[in-house]
Amino acid sequence: MSELVLDSVDWVAAKPPRWLKRGLKVLAALFIAWAMLAYVPGPVMALVIGPVDKVLVDKSARTIALMRDGKAVFSADISLGKNPTGQKLREGDQRTPEGKYKLIWGNDASTHHKALLVSYPNKAQASRAAAKGEAAGGGIMIHGQRHWWRWFSRSPLTNGCIGVSNLAMDVIWSAVDLGTPIEIRP
Repeated sequence: MSELVLDSVDWVAAKPPRWLKRGLKVLAALFIAWAMLAYVPGPVMALVIGPVDKVLVDKSARTIALMRDGKAVFSADISLGKNPTGQKLREGDQRTPEGKYKLIWGNDASTHHKALLVSYPNKAQASRAAAKGEAAGGGIMIHGQRHWWRWFSRSPLTNGCIGVSNLAMDVIWSAVDLGTPIEIRP
């Protein structure tokens, strides 16, 4: 058998090509810009939008609009539950209620980014459900996304709430005061 002898070779690391250095700088700049845009737009857009006197949700068009003096000053796409058509009748029916309510509470540490609670059910809706021996449901919120990637799928983000992108939720959160009326149309 013959022996294999390897000569020692001094390995010298080659300098990375110029295009790679530039590419890394561009990626770093894009990451910094993305990080800034992830936290700044909500408050900045709220300053640009100004005071909002109503929130309007159109279930059939799948949009939410922030209104001032009857005109939309901001709008975004929404996601609804698995059974969005019609009025919410009972807890667990996967529907979003329709009617006029108020935004009564906010949670900036929500598992769904941020959330604003809608004052559903009103007294008439609660008593109608109770007369049937059912719960009317509750905890209906406008909220952001739990998993960012779900926004790109066609699956519903909610079980009856009004889901928006996290960026849209930042704008809504910054522009809307508690007590603001919300109208949810079919």
